[in-house]
Amino acid sequence: MKHTAKLKTGHPYISTTNACKLCKPLGACIAFRGIEGTMPFLHGSQGCATYMRRYIISHFREPIDIASSSLSEKHAVYGGGSNLKLGLNNSIDKYTPNAVGVATTCLTETIGDDVSMLLREWRVDADAECPNPEIPVVNVSTASYSGTHMEGFHAVVRETIAQIALTDAPIPQSSQEEVKIGTKPLNLMPGFVSTADLRHLRDVCEDFGLEPTILPDYSDTLDAPVMAEYEKLTSGGTSLQSIRKMPQAIASIEFGRVLSACGDTGGELLQEKAGVPLYAMGMPIGVRESDRLFKTLSHLSKRPIPRRHDLERGRLLDAYADGHKYLFGKRAIVYGEEDLVVGLTAFLSEIGVQPVLCASGGSSGYLKDAIAAVTDGLLREAPQVRDDVDFFDIAQDALTLKPDFLMGNSKGYSFAREQGIPLIRVGFPIHDRMGGQRILHLGYRGSQNLFDLTVNAIIAKKQRDSPVGYGYI
Repeated sequence: MKHTAKLKTGHPYISTTNACKLCKPLGACIAFRGIEGTMPFLHGSQGCATYMRRYIISHFREPIDIASSSLSEKHAVYGGGSNLKLGLNNSIDKYTPNAVGVATTCLTETIGDDVSMLLREWRVDADAECPNPEIPVVNVSTASYSGTHMEGFHAVVRETIAQIALTDAPIPQSSQEEVKIGTKPLNLMPGFVSTADLRHLRDVCEDFGLEPTILPDYSDTLDAPVMAEYEKLTSGGTSLQSIRKMPQAIASIEFGRVLSACGDTGGELLQEKAGVPLYAMGMPIGVRESDRLFKTLSHLSKRPIPRRHDLERGRLLDAYADGHKYLFGKRAIVYGEEDLVVGLTAFLSEIGVQPVLCASGGSSGYLKDAIAAVTDGLLREAPQVRDDVDFFDIAQDALTLKPDFLMGNSKGYSFAREQGIPLIRVGFPIHDRMGGQRILHLGYRGSQNLFDLTVNAIIAKKQRDSPVGYGYI
């Protein structure tokens, strides 16, 4: 809910109590866990790390440790440099990570801690105390009031490339990874997608003879198998060696129409500093957006699209025809991260659903243009597009828009229950169902999965509302 009031100066301010977004360092922590052996470290109060862990664990159903400099009132006055240095030493001593990812919080950004300077001091002073003073440390600025969890996620991707891939640090000879014979290295930065999406993207690239460096890749670290022995830092993730070789790739692919419009991305940095060609595209959900990905992979690999993916595309189109009678004219509200909302809107527009509201807590200013681009020629009327909203705004709009279903994360459940309409759960966080981290969204196969979920939600609603029920529809 939003409350508007006025400061003594007369300027209005708005307090948000049920935001359609999460905090910036949370996204940074997830991205850091997609880098092999990296310990996320929050420079701030202990409560920040506890909150992040709770949200991440309830979605991914995996343990995650997040270190903290554990600042108190004293440090808010005198600065948190001493705790940052001590915390780094303790984290390296206890976890022996390959790298540490330091993200700031509202507290440390507000008091003005210069983390880059503090890290330089720590390296100089750490020889006698730090277990490994040469360990890579990536630091990002992630005050929550400066953006959403998506900005924090993308900041890690960019700064990892800037601080590791584009430095002069040599690749350790003993750790160099062999590229498979006949494959070509490719940088892939898909954004915040599911663990199933990451695994599927790797398979698709390998089908074209491409060897992808996916940054970040948390498909194992946040969706791990049962381990015979406990690992403090779950194995998996993008290796530092692979990251250092990103400037040598044949190209970079980056998902996100809003991300691309905002600029200053990891892919753009590699293009500018290392001359790596960048292919920026929307999140490949639905036929049209997936076609762009597969055509790009075919162009880069100089190979035709493998038959099994052609067949998946054909089956998806067949399903569109089969399910059209259930979906045509249905009205939907889509909410979540900006680029996910754009991808889902593109998909819904293809299958005959009218998105009536596309909403996000992000405030890039590019959401409306991105929605217009992916729905061009598909919709009879343009949807309402709202950014920087909370769930109170969405619920108020929904009362007049009268949607048939919602599509988004678990935070829309209360309104969906109140209105008696289905909630098709996608995105982050999904707290009230199992397998939220493994929902497949991307490509023809992911679009097929979303299509089946959508049709079945509509059929189930019709069965529930019928006084006699339906055994055959």
